[in-house]
Amino acid sequence: MVDGVERSADGIRLRVHARAGQVACPGCATMSGRVHGRYRRRLVDTALGGARLVVDLLVRRFRCAETSCVVVTFAEQVEGLTRPHARFTSPAAAAIRDIGLALAGRAGARLATALGLTVGRDTLVRRVRALPDPRPGVVRTLGVDDFAVRRGHVYGTVLIDLDTRRPIDLFPDREADSLAAWLVDHPGVEVICRDRSGAYADGARRGAPGARQVADRWHLWANLCDAVERSVAAHRRCLPTPPAPATDPPAQPDPVDDPVEQSWRTGHRFAERTRRTHTAVHALLEAGHTQRAVASQLRMGRHTVRKFAQASRPEDLFRGQWQDRPSGLDPFRDHLDAQWAAGQTNAWKLWEEIKEQGYRGSYAMVSAYVRPLRTGAQPPPPRPRSTRTISRWILTRPDRLHDDEQLQLRDARACCPELDALARHVGAFAHLLTRPTDTTVTDWITAVRADELPALHTYATGLERDLDAVTAGLTLPHSSGPVEGHVNRIKMIKRQMYGRANFDLLRKRVLLTP
Repeated sequence: MVDGVERSADGIRLRVHARAGQVACPGCATMSGRVHGRYRRRLVDTALGGARLVVDLLVRRFRCAETSCVVVTFAEQVEGLTRPHARFTSPAAAAIRDIGLALAGRAGARLATALGLTVGRDTLVRRVRALPDPRPGVVRTLGVDDFAVRRGHVYGTVLIDLDTRRPIDLFPDREADSLAAWLVDHPGVEVICRDRSGAYADGARRGAPGARQVADRWHLWANLCDAVERSVAAHRRCLPTPPAPATDPPAQPDPVDDPVEQSWRTGHRFAERTRRTHTAVHALLEAGHTQRAVASQLRMGRHTVRKFAQASRPEDLFRGQWQDRPSGLDPFRDHLDAQWAAGQTNAWKLWEEIKEQGYRGSYAMVSAYVRPLRTGAQPPPPRPRSTRTISRWILTRPDRLHDDEQLQLRDARACCPELDALARHVGAFAHLLTRPTDTTVTDWITAVRADELPALHTYATGLERDLDAVTAGLTLPHSSGPVEGHVNRIKMIKRQMYGRANFDLLRKRVLLTP
């Protein structure tokens, strides 16, 4: 019964006097004995009209009539409102649970405070960890895939019920033993949809020998893309160079009689710096500044300022130490010029090439040598198409390529028989993915073996080792699409926690979040 309502600056206080009948003892289920006193409880409820609501509840305390019962005294509970030792009502506790599953930590605490439920971040995390694990029941179609806890270092495994599209378990590793143990504890799995991982194949074979393994089509195509890229990289030198765009011939510089001026006319970095300093010094002197003031403004020594002031032109300051002297790069200049003309404009690659030929200098010297070539009026010759570009053309449907891309791909296939064979095999496999009844995987593997494509041979060998799962993946309607969706969801939840929470909290949030 409600005895009164008080409204203050921090919310609304609702005074309630509970008047229930007999109460069963939580220890021995004996109906309540004599009343031992009154017990006042304050519970936080969900907000009322945007204001914080506190229920001030007065309940009876009983003494158990059974002397052998471990519970001596107990308080009566209001169904749907209170629980033993709870500081929140049942609706408020459910709201806190949902906030913790959705946001956890600081973000959840901020949202709960805005909703009138003042709760700390540690309490939210603790309540999420205390939730019981869901029971998956009998799973008929299982999806298995890995996800990165720390990319490149630590990986886990997620299991998805493909019939309900709900996650049912997470492992902190991707070992075959973990999957096999889970399948033994949960019999009844009939279909296991997985990627091309050998660990998952072994675990599924040991844990559920009677289940049908299905290799996902997306993973089949992704593995083929890797093989195609390796094949194109092996034959990239066979590709034709794109035609260079037509440009006007560079203007020839005016002849200069002075050999020193002629040597440094085309942009040596020391010469350019001397010209800029000479211009700045003479500009300040002409403005009426003294040499001491110029030295102070330009942060130069007075003797240096005097030297620039006495020179009528910058070329008078050029000395013999700036002339071309023997360099360790001289024996390799012809090679660098030839490679630059062939389209290799990466200074790091050029440095690695001449290092193999005996060059002992630094990368900075090679970078300084090609800088004038890179910034000159004459653009460098076009480079051959990259491996990624050619691979994308081969792996894309012909009707989705632009006309110029189709023409360049045709030229590349005409220049390299291996790439022509590669494009044919990719088209045949794409046809096999969309219309598997026209041909079989074995026929495609036989056709691949007839050509000199080592990377594709390796891919075909992997298909042979997993032939039953590959055939099932091409003929059955199952796929790992829902699994990949949950992997992306796990990434989002993991980034929300900034990598600071343990695996158990991640597992709770993935399995229990609606």
